[in-house]
Parts: sequence; structure tokens; C-alpha cells
Amino acid sequence: MDNKRYGHFDDAHREYVITDPQTPWPWINYLGNEDFFSLISNTAGGYSFYKDAKFRRITRYRYNDVPMDNNGRYFYIKDGDTVWNPGWKPCRTPLDSYECRHGMNYTRITGSKLGVVASVLFFVPLHTAAEVQMLSLENNSNEVKHLKIFSFEEWCLWNAATDMENFQRNFSTGEVEIEQQTSTIYHKTEYRERRNHYAFYHVNTPIQGFDTDRESFVGLYNEYSAPQVVVEGKPRNSVAHGWSPVASHYIEVELKPGEKRDLIFLLGYVENEQDKKWESKKVINKEKAHALMNRFATRRQVDKAFAELKAYWDQLLDIFVVDSGNDKLDRMVNIWNQYQCMVTFCMSRSASFFESGIGRGMGFRDSNQDLVGFVHQIPERARQRIIDIASTQFPDGGCYHQYQPLTKRGNNDIGGGFNDDPCWLIFGTVAYIKETGDFSILDEPVPFDNVPGSEVSLLEHLKVSFNHVINNLGPHRLPLIGRADWNDCLNLNCFSWNPDESFQTTENKSEGSKAESLMIAGLFVVTGRDYVSLCRHLGHNNEADRAQKAVDDMVEAVEKHGWDGKWYLRAYDYFGHKIGSDENEEGKIFIESQGWCTMAAIGKEKGYPEMALDSVKERMECEHGIVLNNPAFTTYHVEMGEISSYPEGYKENAGIFCHNNPWVIIGETVAGRGDDAWRHYTKILPSYVEEKYQTLHKVEPYVNCQMVAGKDAARPGEGKNSWLTGTAAWMWYTVSEFILGIQPDYEGLRIDPCLPSTAKEYTVKRRFRGALYHIHVVNPDGHQKGVKHISLDGKAVTGNLVPWSEGEHQVEVIM
Repeated sequence: MDNKRYGHFDDAHREYVITDPQTPWPWINYLGNEDFFSLISNTAGGYSFYKDAKFRRITRYRYNDVPMDNNGRYFYIKDGDTVWNPGWKPCRTPLDSYECRHGMNYTRITGSKLGVVASVLFFVPLHTAAEVQMLSLENNSNEVKHLKIFSFEEWCLWNAATDMENFQRNFSTGEVEIEQQTSTIYHKTEYRERRNHYAFYHVNTPIQGFDTDRESFVGLYNEYSAPQVVVEGKPRNSVAHGWSPVASHYIEVELKPGEKRDLIFLLGYVENEQDKKWESKKVINKEKAHALMNRFATRRQVDKAFAELKAYWDQLLDIFVVDSGNDKLDRMVNIWNQYQCMVTFCMSRSASFFESGIGRGMGFRDSNQDLVGFVHQIPERARQRIIDIASTQFPDGGCYHQYQPLTKRGNNDIGGGFNDDPCWLIFGTVAYIKETGDFSILDEPVPFDNVPGSEVSLLEHLKVSFNHVINNLGPHRLPLIGRADWNDCLNLNCFSWNPDESFQTTENKSEGSKAESLMIAGLFVVTGRDYVSLCRHLGHNNEADRAQKAVDDMVEAVEKHGWDGKWYLRAYDYFGHKIGSDENEEGKIFIESQGWCTMAAIGKEKGYPEMALDSVKERMECEHGIVLNNPAFTTYHVEMGEISSYPEGYKENAGIFCHNNPWVIIGETVAGRGDDAWRHYTKILPSYVEEKYQTLHKVEPYVNCQMVAGKDAARPGEGKNSWLTGTAAWMWYTVSEFILGIQPDYEGLRIDPCLPSTAKEYTVKRRFRGALYHIHVVNPDGHQKGVKHISLDGKAVTGNLVPWSEGEHQVEVIM
């Protein structure tokens, strides 16, 4: 097997260093963490947007293009007859050296050719609607260099969907302004009418020319690898009128031997008030743009902003720090897992190199799960996210499956009807309160469907979420699945033979459906217990008693109707037939119900969780993780929907869905099986995968991906859909709370590790509600589960709850 390496971790700098530009797939990073965001690959491909990747796309990107990843922020350097790019693309001129360093919300790409070193630092400064691109040039040759520099960005006409469709309009609307005295190109398409925003591309030095028309710059039949302007070595000073507007600066640079020079480019976004849109007729008001330019006009200003960004990440990553003596574990827990969680908070599932930023928006289910990955870092933003999510709920407890980040309103194209969704609001809210101790969020007035006047308390939203499950039970008293549960591809009411129908929004046979979900049942038991505990903590004992009765009834229903003999069933279909049973020819066992029902320890007295986990090990575990179902479906089952539409071993049809592997891992920890939990965990932990499978894995080796091809696939171990996956939050939740065992609770930190028998000692520094805890865990006898003794500041603690108090504390734990 080809095990070529393309990069390595640099833990000291919190960077992943890529040393070959021809990675198996573009390996990307994210810039920005508030409103302005950019995706950037290791060759400077990607695009930028403001708040919403669909409605405020600033620069254009063509997905699934040939060659791959062929739009971005590019610098063409013409040195005599040689033209090259610091990031290799798009010219693909062989470089004398190349390096890309992806860090925390920044990327630095460095290339050299013919004695010239060009390094570009890309980042979005804090609280700034702009991307800084600082190009640093250095002449390491013995001769004077006369370089011609051409920058290049291609504007998107704002709406990323219609930008690719409505060409009869698009080719006539593009408008720009050029402000040569500030070396700035402005994109103002549709600003003349309903838009109050424009974008600009600026450089902090006088320019010798420019281009804003793509055909003039590239040439109608040329490619980005050889734009005619660059080949000719002179700009055309073109002004776009419709067609495809771009932004290119032309700068002549002379460098003596040993001389260095910095050029600071700024890609910015501006919104103006309606009555302040214009400076004069047809001339946009540039006041805010000029202010942005002045903030980043010098190297000193850029260095200061970059230092502030790094200090921000120093603070975020100082909240939870583990020292286990295992570099592969520590780098993921302390750096990359937490970083990916922050990216999924910002993006949900909207914009990656697998998600176009057009179709999905923010998920109700997704965002609640993502919350457990970042709430310890930015609790105030987690609070607002919960309010935003709850505001898309309906009075009966159902909810929109997705909402748009720009408007925060539910997405009517997808609608609702995914019956696991309401449970996740309980999950996310309880996690927030346990982390922060902020019970006041429960009193916040929150509307239904964003309708003014419909506000009720958030606590009432949790109640209707709970009720939605028990008000929608099937013949076995198990939850009705609706359109689907967490597995969007298990569409038990779809029954589609029409390829033009959406599996997830089509319900051809919903009337009288008996389709029930064991996954929702397990999820309901876990989150229902959380709801009961919250109600008791609030003194709402009558509601707690009512809810406990419903949870107990669900446990009974699962034990009676959801156990198949050696594992938990997955579901009952429309007709009431079993899914995920040994009686089935294909799809005998599924991961989701094994995960949630073992997390809930349903049937513990009868040994059900251990039997189910053993069945997972026997039937579903493979070299690269745990497959979603087994055996894979080999034919299309119309009564099951999309799951059986995939080829064997991919996606929901027996792929390794990394997102739900942690459910089984947590189930293993609940059962006290630390060795099994650790084995499952490390099979999908990027630092372990990176060590062995960089070529096979294909996608970024420093973050989790959604899916890895399963044992039935053509290429088992090949990754897809990286970055934007609930895997990030679940891997964090699993390792921090269930393996390392540091669990926030209403009154403090509960310490309950579940370790591999080889783990003897580790320390965790945990900042919690303003206090600092130094937690030292020792496991001299190699126990996998169970705390023998805890002391807080030298005094013994009864049980395993370390009570919260202000100040700095020492916690000693003996397994």
C-alpha cells in the first residue's frame, strides 16, 4: 500500500505542516470565527463569504472542477520568462521549495523559485470583515530581481446558487469601481438596487495597472495556469461591464540581493446604511472601506492583529489541557479536536470542500450536538446558539430541520418531521447549563417559528420537546421515526421509485405508518433522564415524576420490543416489520441503536449492553472503525429509502460513519470496558490514522471526517466529507467526559474516567466557571473503571463529585 507522507504535525506551533502541494485531496483550513469566513486549501484555493455561504458569497469557487481546486486567492510572480505561484497552483510550475502551515484560523504558504522566496500569511483578524493576505518577498539570489506581481480574485455575484444558474441576468449585472489612488478594486454588483453591501480588494502600495474583467485577464480560451495578461507581462486596465468581474493588481517589484519586501492585500466586505450608500451619483460610499484599509496598512499593524488572533486561541485552548505522555492523544485533545469543534460551531454543515454552502445551512440536530464541543470555550455564544435553534421550533415540539444563518429562520425547502430533532434541544441545553451554571437561560422568552408574540420560556420549549416524543409513539410504544431519525437515509415512509424525488423530504406512505425508531428510543431515555434531573434540580418534582414515568415506560418498551437476542433492533418499518434483526437477510445489525441503548444501559440487569457491544465487535468492527450496518445492502429496498441506494461500504450503507462511532465508545465506557473503548477511539483518531494512512485516507489528516469507506467498499479506509461533521463534537465529548472522565455537572465536576488498562497516569488542567482545577489521575493497578479515592486540596471527597468553588484547586484521583 502506498504510504507516502505529505506532511506532519508541529505541536509546538499548533500547526500542520504540508510539504508536498500535490496532496491526495485539497487539505484545507478555515479563516475567521465570527462573521467573515474563508476556506483555504494548501495551494491557496477556496473562497470567502460573510455570515452565509449561500447569500453572501464574496469570491467564486467551482466545485468538482477539473483540475481540482482551481479557484482561489492567487499571486502570479513573473520572473523573466518564468511564472510561478507561492502555493504551486494554478500555474503548477515546479518549485524549488514548498511549505504550507495550517494553524488556528490562519494559513501560511511559502514557495521559492530562482532564488526568490514568497511567503503569504492568510488570516481574518478578530472582529473584522476582511481577509488579510500578507505577501512577503525575499531575494536570496546574487542578482537584482525585477518581478512582476499579479494578484487575482474572482468575484461571486453574491448569491452562490443563482451565480451558477441565471446567466441571462448574471452576464449583464456585474459592476466594479477602481480607485487607483488607494490601489483598490470594488465589487458593487446589484448595489445600485436592493443590496447595501459591496466587497473590495486592496493592496497597500501603488499599482502599475489592474484588471477587473475576467476575459481580458485570463483570455476566453486560456486557463488560470496561464492567464494572457500574466504571460504577456502587462495589464490591460480592463473595466468589467457585466460578464465576469474579477480583481487583479499589477505591481512591479525590484529586489536587490538579500532585500525583503512586504505587500499587504486586503479582501474586505462593507455594509452601508440605506441613506449612506452613495458618495455621489454612481460612486459608492467608501468610508468604511478606507477605515478597514487604514487598520492594516503596515506590517506592524498586521503583526499586531495576527498576535491578537494567536492570543485568542491561546486563551481558548487553555481551558482544557491534558498531559498523558501520549503525544498523539494530547495533540488531538489539546489542539485539533477543539479547533475542529470551533469550526463546526461556525459552519455547522454549510461550507466545506464537500458541502457547497448552498443547500444545508445550520442543522437543528447538528447544531445542538456541536454545542458540546465548544460550550467550554465560548459559553456566551453557545447561549445565543441555543436561543436561535429553539426559535425554529413549532408549538407541538417539532421543528425545522435546518435554518439559514443569515436570517435565522427555518428552511422551508427541507421542513421538519425528523423525529429525533426535539430531543437534541434538551441535550444541548443541559450541556450548556452544566458547563456554565447559568440556569437563567431557562427563563429566556423564546418564540415558536420566530413568530413575534408566541414566546414562551426556554424551559417550556424543553417540555414540548420531551412531549413530542411521547405524543408520537407507534404500536410498540416506541417513537415514530417520521421522515427519518439521526440517520437521514433511513426513510421508512418514503417509498420512492422516482429518481427526481428527494428521499429525505418525500413521504409517499406516511398515513398509518408503523415505522418506529430504536435509536430515538435510546436517545429519549438518555435525554429524558437529563430532563428529569434538571426538573428535580429546579424543584419541579411533579414534572420530574411525570417525565420519569415516560422514561421508564420507554425502557420497558425497548426491553420488550427492541431486543433481538444478541443486540438491539434498529427500527420497525412502515408495515411493522423488524429492521436490524438477525431475521433480516441484509442489515442485520445497526450501530445507532447499539450506541444509544448501551449509553442508556437499557436492559443492564439482563446483560443486554455487554451482549450488544460484543456483537458490534464481532460483526461491525474492522481495521478502520465500526461500520454503520452489517451486512451491507446489495439491492435497493424501497421500504428503507436512501440507505440502500449507496454502493456497499459507502456512507450509510455499511460505511464507517465516524459521527456515531463515539456512541458505541461511550456505551463501552458506561459498561466499564476501557480497553474496548480505547481501541475503537484510536481507530478513528486523526493522529493515529495520519501515522499510517495519509495516502489511503485521502482527506485532511489533522481533523475527523464524516465517513470512512467500510470493509465492504472498493477502498476500505478512504475518507470523505471532512471537517464539518458531528464527529468533532462527539470525539471531544467522548474523550473529555467519558475516557478522561472530567464531566461538568450542576454542582461541580464529576470525575469518572474509563481508561485502557495500560493507562497509568495523566493530568488535566480544567478551567471551570472561573475556577482552575489541576486534576491528577493515577491508575497504578491498571483498572479500566471506578474511582477509589478523590481528594480536593488535600481533603477527601465523598463520591466522585468535586464541588465547584472559586480559586485554584488541586484534585488527586486514584483509580
